[in-house]
Amino acid sequence: MTGSILSTVIENDIAILTMDDGRANALGFAMIGEINAALDRAENEAKAVLIAGREKRFCAGFDLEVMASGPDNVRKLVTAGAELLMRLYEFRLPVVIACTGHALAAGGLLLLAADSRLGAEGDFKIGLPEVAIGMTMPVFGLELARDRLARNRLTEAVTQARIYAPAEAVAVGYLDETAPLATLIEAAKTRAAALAALSQPAFANTKRKERFLTIKGVRETLNADSETFNGANPS
Repeated sequence: MTGSILSTVIENDIAILTMDDGRANALGFAMIGEINAALDRAENEAKAVLIAGREKRFCAGFDLEVMASGPDNVRKLVTAGAELLMRLYEFRLPVVIACTGHALAAGGLLLLAADSRLGAEGDFKIGLPEVAIGMTMPVFGLELARDRLARNRLTEAVTQARIYAPAEAVAVGYLDETAPLATLIEAAKTRAAALAALSQPAFANTKRKERFLTIKGVRETLNADSETFNGANPS
């Protein structure tokens, strides 16, 4: 299946989703909708999911045009993004990301929601710049960061909005490993195949138990916290 901004192919039981909007792969309503549709398909046809971006661009965050179009649209988009992130975070199939370039704001949160994250080596920026651009981090972003980032790097990564190169992003917890851009996708496919071989439903059940407290905290606060989603780009 090929859309204008997302292509999906099933290869060796792996659903490979490639984002390419011709720009920075922003998460707008259309991209979120296409990813959700691709995940629906993956649940029926695949044993693992691999999400990638275009070369040198993974995802630069929520769509700035929507984020500047008024608080109602901001709340709708950020809530839709939060629901997508939580769907990935508790998805019953393994989710692998091939971070093909810059991953900022909601792009960084996508990394935190995945099971395994491989990043391209190079002069790329990875992180959560919200505070640096005057935005308060939503609870769902804080909780994903609290769960997946190194404890001693959490404050600098979130509250101090530090941005990292890929190698340091491994130490901080955004990535699990790096690879040359030319071999990144193949390495990610190998990782996805290894995870796909794990027993189900043991994988899905254990994943949900492992992440129960984070999921519970996000679900309990999302509606109330959505009232604060009114900035130019909160994630």
